[in-house]
Amino acid sequence: EDTVGLLDGLGIRKAHIVGASMGGMIAQQVAIDHQDRVLSLCSIMSTTGDRSVGQGTQEALAMLLRPAAKNRDEAIEGGVMASRVIGSPGYPASEEELRAKSAAAYDRAFHPAGSLRQTAAVLASPDRTEGLRKVTVPTMVIHGADDPLVNVTGGEATATAIPGASLLIIPGMGHDVPTPLWSKIVDAIVANAQKAD
Repeated sequence: EDTVGLLDGLGIRKAHIVGASMGGMIAQQVAIDHQDRVLSLCSIMSTTGDRSVGQGTQEALAMLLRPAAKNRDEAIEGGVMASRVIGSPGYPASEEELRAKSAAAYDRAFHPAGSLRQTAAVLASPDRTEGLRKVTVPTMVIHGADDPLVNVTGGEATATAIPGASLLIIPGMGHDVPTPLWSKIVDAIVANAQKAD
């Protein structure tokens, strides 16, 4: 509802909806509840909410539940450590890149309670499989073959649930969007958006 409220506030009647991870879950729900507002859908490294698919590894899930950092340095170290666990093994980022990204994330906004609420929202979200079967807009599902946080079965189940959905599984990609894959992912999103009426 917040997403549709933002569209309303911006005066946008219909939009191409793209979401990654929990954003993919939100994008799916928007397409289910407000299909008349959606031109196309792209769900990236996400899942349907069916607990039998998309489950992460214990190590990756532990990253979500670790104690909150007490200061900027701890937050940067924690961000680097999390990126090493859930990031793309086929496209490893340099230590410098991970530190810069983690520092920028801290400087932009550091609200540990928000991360806990995000995790709780994901855990509380319902199974969207039946709703997804009614989605008729052009849909692209993108998922890393090596995603330890949301297993690739989550993306596969999403694409299976949505009639006519395209599925792009990227070998070596984890639960992030590494710079070398930006062009490939953008091209897939654009190609899907061009299918919209």
